[in-house]
Amino acid sequence: MPYSEIDQLAINTIRALSVDTTSNAKSGHPGAPMGLAPASHVLFSRIMKFNPSSPKWLNRDRFILSNGHACVLQYVMCHLLGYQMSIDDLKKFRQVGSKTPGHPETHDPTLNVETGAGPLGQGIAAAVGLAIGKAHSAAVYNRPGFDIFDNSTFCFLGDGCLQEGISSEASSLAGHLKLGNLVAIWDNNKVTIDGNTELSFDEDVEKRYEAYGWQILRVENGDSDLESIEKAFREAVACQDKPTLINLKTTIGFGSQQQGTHSVHGSPLKPDDAVQVKKLFGFNPEQTFQVPAEVYDFYQKRVDENRAAQKAYDAMYAEYAKAHPDLYNQLERILNRKLPEGWEKNLPLYKPGDAAVATRKLSEIVLDALCPVIPELVGGSADLTPSNLTRWQGAADFQHPSTNIGSYAGRYIRYGIREHGMAGIMNGLAVYGPIIPYGGTFLNFVSYGAGAVRMAALNNSRVIYVATHDSIGLGEDGPTHQPIETFAHFRAMPNIYCWRPADGNETSAAYLSALTHDSSPSILALTRQNLPQLENSTIENASKGGYVLYENKNANVTLVGTGSEVSLCLEAVKVLKSEYNLEARVVSLPCWEVFEEQTESYRLSVIPDGIPAMSVEVYSALGWTRYVHEAFGMTSFGESGTAKQLYEKYQFTPQGVAQRAQKTHEAYKDTPFIRSPVRRAF
Repeated sequence: MPYSEIDQLAINTIRALSVDTTSNAKSGHPGAPMGLAPASHVLFSRIMKFNPSSPKWLNRDRFILSNGHACVLQYVMCHLLGYQMSIDDLKKFRQVGSKTPGHPETHDPTLNVETGAGPLGQGIAAAVGLAIGKAHSAAVYNRPGFDIFDNSTFCFLGDGCLQEGISSEASSLAGHLKLGNLVAIWDNNKVTIDGNTELSFDEDVEKRYEAYGWQILRVENGDSDLESIEKAFREAVACQDKPTLINLKTTIGFGSQQQGTHSVHGSPLKPDDAVQVKKLFGFNPEQTFQVPAEVYDFYQKRVDENRAAQKAYDAMYAEYAKAHPDLYNQLERILNRKLPEGWEKNLPLYKPGDAAVATRKLSEIVLDALCPVIPELVGGSADLTPSNLTRWQGAADFQHPSTNIGSYAGRYIRYGIREHGMAGIMNGLAVYGPIIPYGGTFLNFVSYGAGAVRMAALNNSRVIYVATHDSIGLGEDGPTHQPIETFAHFRAMPNIYCWRPADGNETSAAYLSALTHDSSPSILALTRQNLPQLENSTIENASKGGYVLYENKNANVTLVGTGSEVSLCLEAVKVLKSEYNLEARVVSLPCWEVFEEQTESYRLSVIPDGIPAMSVEVYSALGWTRYVHEAFGMTSFGESGTAKQLYEKYQFTPQGVAQRAQKTHEAYKDTPFIRSPVRRAF
C-alpha cells in the first residue's frame, strides 16, 4: 500500500504528542521519539502483529525499547494504537503511580510493554532472550500446519546501547545462535548526553555486527523515506538464519530548532521551540495533546486487521488442541504458571548420616531430578558448566541445527563468558512465555550481571541464578574470586530471594522456593566444599526461611548460621559446653526473605527474647542486626589458600565461634531483658 498524507499526519502526531508529553511533565527526552516517529509508524502500521484488546496474545510480535531515552514513544504509540493509555495518562508522565513512569515497566499488563529495559543495553539483551524463547518454543510446540510460535522480536536501540558492554555480549551470542527472528533497529543519530558521538564512539558498528554474524541493512534517510524503512523491515523479517541490524540514520529532535544536537536529547523543548514545531507539523500551537480523528481511524484499521489475524490464529490453536492434546495441555499449564502436578515429590531428600556433599553438587542432583519432569526449565551457564554443575543428565544443547551440536529444541544454553549478557537474556526468556530460565556462574560473577538481576526483580520475573563457589570456601582462587560482600548487596534489593542452603534438604527447599515464587528472581549461593547432612534439616523446615536446627531450653546464646557455617555452629555448641560451660541453641537461616514472610510469633520462636543471638557467616556482617545482637563475619577480603586454611585464618572454627559466643554472652548476661531483634515495629 503506497504512503500518503495520512501517514505523514500520523508521524507528525507522534512527534507533537512527544513534545507535549515531555513539556507538560517538564521532564523527559523528546529528541529520540521525534527522530524515531517514522520508523515507529511504519513498524506498527505495516509490519507488527499486535492486538490492544488482547495485549498478551501468544503469537504477537514482541517490541522492546532498549533506548530508554525514547520511552515517551512507547506510551504515545500505546495511546494511538488503542491500548489502555489515555491522553490523561500521557499528561501524568513521570508522576507517582502513573501508567507512564520514567522508563517503561511491566507493572501494567494492558500495555505493549514486554519487559522493563531500564539502563541502556538491557533491552537488546532481553530482546535476544525473547528471540531465543521463540526459537525454542517453536521447535518444541510447532507442528506441520500449526505454527503456534511464529513471531518476530523488534528492538529499538541507540548509540548508548551499542556502547554498553552487555549489548556486545548478547549480540555476539545472538549471531552465534543464528536468531533469524530478531530485528534490531539502530537509531543512528550520532548523539548521546555528552554531545556528538565523535567525542567517544567512532567504531564501525556495521562491521562489528557483521563479524557477530548479523545481517546488516541500512536506511540512509530515516526521517522521511518510509518506503526504504518498510523495505528494510520486510527484508529483516524474511531473513531466517541471521539476526538483523538495521542502521537507521535519523535526526534527533527532528523539526526542533535544536535538531541534531544533544540539547534536544534529555530536556523538554523550550516553549518557543515547541510552538514552532507544532506550526511546522500543522498543529495549533495554542492547543496540546491533539490527535486528529483520521489518525485514530487510520491506526484502528491496522488494529482491526490484527484482530482478524488473531481470530484466525485462535481457530488454528483450537484445532491444535485436538490434533496434539498432550502438547496443548502442557503449553496451557505452563502459560497459566502452574507447575506439573506432584512435581515437588521429585525433590531429593536426605537424612543424617548420608554422605557429605557440596551444595553445588546437591544442586546438580536437584536439576537431574526436576528437569525431566518440568519441561519449561531451560538452563545454562556462563562457560562454567563443569564448575556450576548446571547441566542435568540427558540435557541437549540449544544450538542452531546447522551446527550439529544441538538444536533449537535443546534446553541447555551455552552462554559463553558473558555473565551480564546471560542475566539480561534470561530476563527476556522469563517474559516470553513457556520458559523458566536458570543460569550458572560463580557467586562473585553475579555482580557482573547485577544490573540485569535488578531488572528481573523490578520486572517480577522468575529467574534463577545458580551461584556456586561462595565466599572463602572456594579457597585457592584467592580474594578476587571470594565474594564476601555480594549477598549484602542482593539481600538489600527488593523482590529477590537470596538462598544459602546448608545441606541437601535445604538445597531442595531453595529450588522449591525459587520455582513457586513466580514473580521474583532467586539467587542460590552454593559451596564448592562438602557439607554434612544435618539433624532436623527438612524441606518443610527450610521452606520457612529459618528454623531451629538444635534446640536447648537452657541455652545461654543462640547461634544463627547459613550455608557452610551451620554445621560449624553445631560443632561450636560442643566447645561452648566443654570449655566455657555455656549452653547454646542453633538456628539455620538459609533465606532472610522467606523468613520475613513468616509471622512474628514464628520468627520469635526461632530467635526468641531472653538470650542474645549471634550470627556466623563468612560474608560481610552488614544487615545481620535485624536478626542478631552480634555478628561474626568477614571484615576484609579473603586470601589465597585452601578452604581449611582460610577458615582457620579468619577463626571460623568451632573454637573461634565458641570464643565469640562466650563474649556475646558476657556482654548481655547482666541485661534485665534481652529483646529479640525480630521483635520490631515497622
